[in-house]
Amino acid sequence: MTDKTILKALRGEAQDVPPIWMMRQAGRYLPEYRATRAQAGDFLSLCYNPELAAEVTLQPIRRYGFDAAILFADILLLPQALGADLWFVTGEGPRLSTVTSQADFDALKPASDVHEVLSPIYETVSILSRELPQETTLIGFAGAPWTVATYMVAGRGTPDQGPAHALKDENRALFAGLIDLLTEGTIEYLSRQIEAGAEVVKLFDSWAGSLKGQDFDDFALQPARRIIAELKARHPGIPVIAFPREAGDRYVGFAKATGADCVALDNSVSAQWAADHVQVDGCVQGNLASSHMVTGGQALIDETREIVQAFQGGPHIFNLGHGITPDADPENVQLMIDTVRNSGRG
Repeated sequence: MTDKTILKALRGEAQDVPPIWMMRQAGRYLPEYRATRAQAGDFLSLCYNPELAAEVTLQPIRRYGFDAAILFADILLLPQALGADLWFVTGEGPRLSTVTSQADFDALKPASDVHEVLSPIYETVSILSRELPQETTLIGFAGAPWTVATYMVAGRGTPDQGPAHALKDENRALFAGLIDLLTEGTIEYLSRQIEAGAEVVKLFDSWAGSLKGQDFDDFALQPARRIIAELKARHPGIPVIAFPREAGDRYVGFAKATGADCVALDNSVSAQWAADHVQVDGCVQGNLASSHMVTGGQALIDETREIVQAFQGGPHIFNLGHGITPDADPENVQLMIDTVRNSGRG
């Protein structure tokens, strides 16, 4: 039985001081990241260079001593491995060749073919499993099928995921086929990350909140359930964190419905509400507004303490409600960590 704090929380143990890590903790707010990215040449080259990807994963661990490191990669590497074209436009973000017809879908590769493209990612995980401090948990991840599909249909990020909703409504069978392929690909991808040394995996469903009713069940909840069940069948005991961002009331019961060991929360729900309605089923992760990493000050301290206090009755992993932004001040990150670690009971 490991005594790593993150794994204790994922087993359902409440701790005096919650373990802490931060979404996008390796990234542009850190000068050392920017230097390594410049060395790599561009973002995708950094993702596919195991030594440099491991280096940027380790940088926030060296600087802050987070309780977990999360693999440096991108959720759109999986569609690239399935045969989509992927490139990044400076200042604008990712672009993908689109899947909007049966012919586009038929041109994609089967899920079992993703490993050739993704093998450098598994090498990054292997390096990290050797080089991380003994007490630091290694988290692997993938985008959830719905969120990845929204990019594949639109060819880019969109404010309302409109193109994916349109395809889902016009040709549900085609859209369901894409979700199935992504579900199978995600199982393959995360399974290999676990084999390479990931101790926990996380599913990022960044756009889950735009799914309502039956669509949420079909395209957020059911794929998560399938992925988690298969990963646990292949790798008994592997903990899974699910992040159906902005799910609102659908956070309630999500862990039980999917088999997730922990539900990550965005900051559109209050910590007290989540303690009453979500943490009753097990570990929760979150949920400080990432804007505090920019603004800092007493508001950061107060909100951090409030979250720790709200969740202290059960298993909790402290995190942000979304990824840290490039304009964040590294000193505010340290202030958050110090506040969390000094706010234990007793």
